[in-house]
Amino acid sequence: MIYFSPLLYENPKHNPAADRLFAALLSCGVNHTLLSNTRDIWLRDFMPVQTKGGVYVSFRYEPSYLQAYLQLRTDFRREVAPQIPHCPITYSDINLDGGNVVFSPSKSRAILSDRVFSENPTYTEAALVRKLEQLLEAQVIIIPSLKSDMTGHADGMVRFLDESTVLGNRVSAKNGLEQRIRSGLRRNGIEVIDFPYYASPNGSAAGCYLNFLETDAHIFLPVFGGRMDGEAIRAAEQLFTKAVVPIDIHEIAQDGGGLHCISWET
Repeated sequence: MIYFSPLLYENPKHNPAADRLFAALLSCGVNHTLLSNTRDIWLRDFMPVQTKGGVYVSFRYEPSYLQAYLQLRTDFRREVAPQIPHCPITYSDINLDGGNVVFSPSKSRAILSDRVFSENPTYTEAALVRKLEQLLEAQVIIIPSLKSDMTGHADGMVRFLDESTVLGNRVSAKNGLEQRIRSGLRRNGIEVIDFPYYASPNGSAAGCYLNFLETDAHIFLPVFGGRMDGEAIRAAEQLFTKAVVPIDIHEIAQDGGGLHCISWET
């Protein structure tokens, strides 16, 4: 089951993208529903993270970038958890957004950006990684965050293709950040394949094709009516054995996120 926020429909700006998204899911036979009591559309961040053992870990959701917007912080435990039946939930005091956890297909590896360190200053880095590995039941690999990204999430920078390969944003010139990400991943036996990408101004996520929604049989690929949509579709079709379904979500991307950001699955 794929979950979304009903706020996608309540904001007229997002309505066209929501209609295209739900029509695509329906045509592909993907079960989906809406969660009430959500305070924004970015479900991925405040919903629990499911481990390979089937445990749902609910992290503390107090990101620094929402300090001035407390009305947008959803309290999962109080406002949403009662709607999720039969989920064994572990609650953690670690401050971590779900969008900053990128699992490998087996969920034996998890990539997080170093934003998790600044969000948890009471932990040493080593102690925090050890605790995260226990909770996530996975090897935790830390990559540097994009400082200009308000959230600093890993799911806008890398996504796993298989256990030893990730897709990474292709930039026109390999800057220091890209090189550090690749070097760190290679030290952990993970290679990086460049994936189409272009940067958009004003915090828009348009151009971040990596923020796709993956199900058992489909890759729902965000497109934006931009110059690289066709290239991204072709690249995805070559890389994935699953059916690639492009969905134009440019209205949602303008607010800083993609299909992975707005969805959550059980």
